[in-house]
Amino acid sequence: MDVFGVMIGLVLLFGIATLVLAVVGTVKAAKAVAAKVEKHEANARRAVETATLKAKTYTKVGPPAQIASVRLKLRTSLDGTRQVLEGGLAQDGQLGESLALLTRLDAHAAELDGELRVLEREPDTARVAAKLPELRERAERITHAAETMRWAAQDRMHRFADDELSRLSQECESEAGALRHWDTGAGSGSASGAASGTAAASAAASGGGSAGVGGAAGAAGSSGGGALRAGLTDGKGRPSAEDLLGLADPLTKLAQRLRKPSTGPSAGPSAS
Repeated sequence: MDVFGVMIGLVLLFGIATLVLAVVGTVKAAKAVAAKVEKHEANARRAVETATLKAKTYTKVGPPAQIASVRLKLRTSLDGTRQVLEGGLAQDGQLGESLALLTRLDAHAAELDGELRVLEREPDTARVAAKLPELRERAERITHAAETMRWAAQDRMHRFADDELSRLSQECESEAGALRHWDTGAGSGSASGAASGTAAASAAASGGGSAGVGGAAGAAGSSGGGALRAGLTDGKGRPSAEDLLGLADPLTKLAQRLRKPSTGPSAGPSAS
């Protein structure tokens, strides 16, 4: 009964743990989906606002058109800088600091954009005319800072690309020089061939005695320590049938007995 209760408890614990993991996974997936939807929604809303500002610059006149132009330039500059920095962050980690500065700059731009929206709805034209130069000057400062970082990042990436291209060109030239070494190889091959041909001719012109000496030397060399050793599977070092059957020693002794001279009566006259 106790074992049965322990098993039921373990099953319950396993079920509770599985349920908790499923809930946690569902919550994380829901948060990820919500963040992605929020990001797409923000991008869509920003695209609609940008299109609306472009339309206002062409359809309105006076201060409303000027305010729309300032807001559009501010957004375009920050968006362009962010795209450049995020695009080059994978190749250059130092652009992360520039992205952090751009985030702070974007916060100031958001505050300024809010003030411009409020000013856009201001019915008093005198106040709009008084506040617009100040806000335009702040927008120009933010735009100039963003453009400065964007241009510096572009120059940096261009410089890195030029340096990489220079190194790659040098490596390609070195490889091309290595591939052209067949000229030197052919010359050395022909020279070695001519030398071997000369040696062969001089060997052929030598006499038979020297050939005999060479043959004896070759035989001695083959029987000496410098000869090639027989391999295990080439058939040269395999034992014979006599060795396998154990008959090598008796056959050798019998051959030695047969080679001994006879000591009978017929040996005396032949010896004399």
